[in-house]
Amino acid sequence: MKNILSVTSVLALAGVAFAQQPIITTNYTADPAPVVHGDTLYLYTTHDEDNAEGFMMYDWLLHTSTDMVNWTSHGAVASLNDIQWSTKTNGAWAEQVVFRNGKWYMYVPIHGNGISVLVADSPYGPFKEPLNKALVWQRQHWNDIDPTVLVDDDGQAYMYWGNPDLYMIKLNEDMISTSGNIVTYPKIKDYQEGPWLYKHGSHYYMAFASTCCAEGIGYAMSDSPTGPWTYKGDVMPHSSRSNGNHPGIVDYKGKSYVFGHHYQLWHQKSDKLGLKFQHKERRSVGVAEMKYNADGTIQKIDWWPDNGVPQLEDFNPY
Repeated sequence: MKNILSVTSVLALAGVAFAQQPIITTNYTADPAPVVHGDTLYLYTTHDEDNAEGFMMYDWLLHTSTDMVNWTSHGAVASLNDIQWSTKTNGAWAEQVVFRNGKWYMYVPIHGNGISVLVADSPYGPFKEPLNKALVWQRQHWNDIDPTVLVDDDGQAYMYWGNPDLYMIKLNEDMISTSGNIVTYPKIKDYQEGPWLYKHGSHYYMAFASTCCAEGIGYAMSDSPTGPWTYKGDVMPHSSRSNGNHPGIVDYKGKSYVFGHHYQLWHQKSDKLGLKFQHKERRSVGVAEMKYNADGTIQKIDWWPDNGVPQLEDFNPY
């Protein structure tokens, strides 16, 4: 399914094209994990099946863009079948991908069986599991989900994860082994799951899905990648319009963006069918431009903008 073009419909306002919301309508997508590499934004997501009632998630998808409006679908780049040591047949939950030393590392939870890492020579895969075991696994509970990874400026890599507790461990330079012990953090106010660790300017940020349900996006800040983390408030407040959320935040071509997910596409489909809306785990990724104050705090976004975000540059479909 690589290189199949999925172009969003656009709204022209004063000569500027805006992406539709949600940004992907060819399938259900959730847990967005954006990666900027070169001129391209790579958007890895989980995938809710079309007939999902609860969580039916078997693989991880990739879409790419160079203008934030037109997205190319590359289909599934990894699946639970690529993790040979796991017997799980469902539960391909929230992932994150990082690039280092010429390779692409995908960190994925195997719910109830820890967190695994897959490696590829290309952002499009194929992703292969090198360890034949979990990278981390706390067997006493099922909290090992939603990994997020940052390679800091000095080369040290950190992996955080967890619901409802927040954990961290250092990664070695090979990105497939760990150093030291797992650190458990004090409760961050409103933290539920889906941590997203990143650096902007001189500040470190821990964005997260805020307490369910409904979930919003909250964040904390620190002067260090290891904390302590100080709660700062909402990126996006809790909203009855979406039971779930999951942040992915990047700087791209001079702007900052927050990705997350909601149920808007499923709402639209059920309305067209004349059905009374029923909650099903059929989620879709949204995006909004995000801005910082002078002190590094984030300006609140009430909800995903109906018009998406403006196009960054001209797009050649050929």
